[in-house]
Formats: sequence, C-alpha cells, structure tokens
Amino acid sequence: MEPVPPGAESYNVTAMVEQAAARPRNPIILIPARLASNRLPNKPLADIAGEPMIVHVWRRAVESDTAPVVVAAADREIVDVVEKAGGRAILTRPDHITGSDRIFEAIERLDVERKHDAVVNVQGDMPTLEPAAIRAVFEPLAERDVDIATLATEIVREDERSDPNVPKVVVGLAPGQRIGRALYFSRVTVPGGEGPHYFHIGIYAYRRPALERFVKLKQGVLEDREQLEQLRALEAGMRIDVALVDTVPLGVDTPAHLARAREMLSGKGRAGKGRD
Repeated sequence: MEPVPPGAESYNVTAMVEQAAARPRNPIILIPARLASNRLPNKPLADIAGEPMIVHVWRRAVESDTAPVVVAAADREIVDVVEKAGGRAILTRPDHITGSDRIFEAIERLDVERKHDAVVNVQGDMPTLEPAAIRAVFEPLAERDVDIATLATEIVREDERSDPNVPKVVVGLAPGQRIGRALYFSRVTVPGGEGPHYFHIGIYAYRRPALERFVKLKQGVLEDREQLEQLRALEAGMRIDVALVDTVPLGVDTPAHLARAREMLSGKGRAGKGRD
C-alpha cells in the first residue's frame, strides 16, 4: 500500500467538509411551461400515452426524489392538468420571454422567506427525461465557486457535430472525468482538433443568488449572436460547471418530436405515481 503523503488526510477531510457546506441543503425543482409556441402550440397539453406531456415531465422530476416539484405555468389550463394529476403548480405572468424569468417569478412568490437555496430549471418539453439526470445536475454545486450547473453528453452521431439545432458546450474533460467547467456554448462545431464534442442538455441548477443575478443581466452580445441564453452568464463572469450524463432526453419542439415521444412512452404513460 502506498504511504499517505503528509497532510493528505487532513486535506481530504477539509475538502469533504467544504463540499458538504457548498451543496444546496434545500433545493426546489421548477418546471416552466406555456401554451404559446410557434412550432407546436399547446404542447404542454399534448397527449402522450394517455396523459398531458407536462404531467410526464412532472412525474420524472418527482421520481428524482431530490426536491419538491412545482410547475410554473403561464396558463390556467396547465395548472389544472397538473393539479388533477396530483401535482403542484403556480400561475405566472404570461409575458415572460424565457423560462428563467418564469421560474424566478415563481420562486419569489413561492418562497418569500428564501428557504430554498437552489433552483433547478427542468424544461417542460422533456417527457422522456431520466430522473437520474436531475440528480446529476446537483453534483457540480459541490464546488463552492460554481454559480450554475448543467448537463451534457458526448456526441456520437457525426451529423450532430455540425447540426446547428444541437447546441454544444466546450468543456475540457480528461478521460474518466465527469464534471468540468463550461468554457463556451455554441451551435457550431467547437472546439477544433481531434477529441470528443459534447451536446448541451438544457437543465440548470442555480444557486438562489445566481438565479437572481442572472435574470437581472442584460442580454449579452454572444447570447444574441448564438441565440443561447447561457452565454449571458458566461459573458458576465458567472461560472457554469457541467456534469456528464449518458442519455439525452427528447425535447419536443415539432409534430415529429411529439410522434417520437408517443412511440417511446407507449404503454408507459401510467407507470408509477409521482410524489411531491
């Protein structure tokens, strides 16, 4: 057995204590949803295996068993279907431009005493989301200096490397490393040279002060150029770390996506009951 270097044991204990202190103690999961959509209107209510899509997403979030789950809805119809399924939903203003703005309004109204120290933004159009992915997004927040955590997976299909509809995140991960710092987000194939490219999955875990700061920032130059909201945070000097996962949830944006989701979840729509 290799001898333990002097001070190593003390260093490890200190690191564990610091990680425990940095981890959110009382997070909440918020799912922004609205009926207005240019490509697929009313998609939160779209039937998938006998239940509205938003209910599938709510169930997956609850099954992560990490935090209370609330749907932040722009429309009363969404609130009604979530509550009918046994979930909790809050009606927000309908004119928010982004999901981040919607969840900020929701957390400010739900938690005026600021008991929740982290907010997870789970998009309402990911009905195939694995609960394990939600658990994974908390991991980067073990590092005290991380403001926002998000997810990525390695791109394996060659055509997706150049597909502008597949957002990429630049993160330097050594072999076997599962968490790293996000250096850039883009729709083009970056970085250059040989090596893996990573597909960015739009699930975010914000420390509460980081969310408050983020929604007050002006749109960034690169954000406007790439049409990627997370670049606003990087331009402002905020730190985003990425956890690597093995599966990509299907984002439903088109009728073709909806048909695929129905195929994937056929016969599974009523499996399991959510717990909030």
